[in-house]
Amino acid sequence: MSRRGNCWDNAPMERPFRSLKSEWISSIGYATFKEVQRDISYYLMIRYNWLRPHQFNDGLAPAKAEEKLYPLSGVS
Repeated sequence: MSRRGNCWDNAPMERPFRSLKSEWISSIGYATFKEVQRDISYYLMIRYNWLRPHQFNDGLAPAKAEEKLYPLSGVS
């Protein structure tokens, strides 16, 4: 753990949720919990991991950048 007030240990988890809140969540809200669940699941599992480009990965989505590493690591 880092010192109090130093948030670096939580940064990898905070980034996707910051993007979710600023890019995806409806500002007018949702009528049902099922709509919220569907929207968040789609964003995290499909859009964020497979479609949305990330600057750190040279414009690739995280899952696609990870696939590029499979031949190097021997994972298929």
